[in-house]
Amino acid sequence: MAEDAVLAFLQTNEQIVNSGDFADEQGFSHEETVNAIKSLRGTKHVDTQDIKKESWLLTDEGKTYAANGSPEFQLFTAIPPEGISRADLQKKLGDSVFKIGSQQAIKNKWVEVGKTQVSRKVEHVDDNVKSMLLKIDEGEVLKQEDIDALKRRKLISLQIWKGFSVKKGPNYAPKRKKPATDLTRENLSGDWKNLEFKEYNFTAKGAPVEGGHLHTLLKVKQQFQTIFRQMGFEEMPTNNYAESSFWNFDALFQPQQHPARDSHDTFFLREPSTTRTLPEDYVARVKLIHESGGYGSRGYGYDWKREEANKNLLRTHTTAVSSRMLYALAKKPFEPKKYYSIDRVFRNEAVDRTHLAEFHQVEGLICDRGLTLGDLQGVLHDFFSRLGMSKLRFKPAYNPYTEPSMEIFGYHEGFKKWVEVGNSGMFRPEMLLPMGLPEDVRVIAWGLSLERPTMILYGIDNIRDLFGHKVDLGLIKTNGICRIGLE
Repeated sequence: MAEDAVLAFLQTNEQIVNSGDFADEQGFSHEETVNAIKSLRGTKHVDTQDIKKESWLLTDEGKTYAANGSPEFQLFTAIPPEGISRADLQKKLGDSVFKIGSQQAIKNKWVEVGKTQVSRKVEHVDDNVKSMLLKIDEGEVLKQEDIDALKRRKLISLQIWKGFSVKKGPNYAPKRKKPATDLTRENLSGDWKNLEFKEYNFTAKGAPVEGGHLHTLLKVKQQFQTIFRQMGFEEMPTNNYAESSFWNFDALFQPQQHPARDSHDTFFLREPSTTRTLPEDYVARVKLIHESGGYGSRGYGYDWKREEANKNLLRTHTTAVSSRMLYALAKKPFEPKKYYSIDRVFRNEAVDRTHLAEFHQVEGLICDRGLTLGDLQGVLHDFFSRLGMSKLRFKPAYNPYTEPSMEIFGYHEGFKKWVEVGNSGMFRPEMLLPMGLPEDVRVIAWGLSLERPTMILYGIDNIRDLFGHKVDLGLIKTNGICRIGLE
């Protein structure tokens, strides 16, 4: 072993002058010798001093010039005394040698290159480039200006060699005795008295903890949940990703010919392709409101098809859960409720830096008697102020199941501009009254994505870096604590 060879050499010699020479003499690789010296230095068996040597080596191009001569010399010797045409000279030398040789020979004032003819300007030249390259290859030292000239032409490269000179250390011994790191059953017979134990390093860092780390989305989700709970909301169960078209669309007064029901926008299930059971009395009322209206509405005036309502899909919004919760609420004596949900929804969208086929929707709704649009705006101001956005604007919008509907814009203090932050509205009577809710009950609701505020908070500009198979696990381990609220 290289360690034994180093210790044995130092037993009869004052020092190892050069680890490279020592490795050659002992038949070890220099890397193996250096590793052994570093290990012995760690246990203070040896002391070391660094050795650093710099030398110049020929590049592949430099080796070619050292063997065949520089391009400028090749070009000069290829020109006869009477001169030669450019085309013939280029054909004789090749494109690369002709191009480089012409530039250098003109620079050296060796040749004159006309439009069609190349001729010599001097009778004799020396190939100094080749001679300098040969000297470097033989280990001779050149002047700095010659080195600089070859380096500019990338004919040589600097090689740095690192090694050690070695002498005995304070813990030197002819043979290294490996210290014990643990006391075993075999040692208890009496060997433990002769054992040398490795010193305990109290300053050493422990192994990094590789426990679980909360995903960035989960951190922001927890903050949203805290805000909803502070406002007195209950969480809706959102564990069913698969939903029927009835609860996802029909119960929300969304017509069956709506573009959102197309396979280009929605993921429909192959197995099971249809739902097994629906509340038949409620289905009949929904069918009637779609076809001929009621409760002051004219409906959509089309032939409502049960087979469309039976189709299963991956829910396109968590409002499908809201429709189930409101229907369950209508079957009991009425009491006001505040509900929220944060979970995944699925849209058949083209994936790009701002869109994914699945994302998280944040939804809140309040069900109570006599609610108005003013109540909705007041709740939104309260909710978004807790997110750090105290300045809001509203823009009229259209949703099949809310009227009136409003897009929500908040002034982002960091971006210094207004950004769209969500959608909102009051659920239509055509949706609520068929469920059996009292006529004076109103439902206000709003929703936003979870990914967009997360990207803003953590400075992520591509949603694929936040959610999906391209996520950098280092980001998950190092992202900071989520801080939502007024700065």
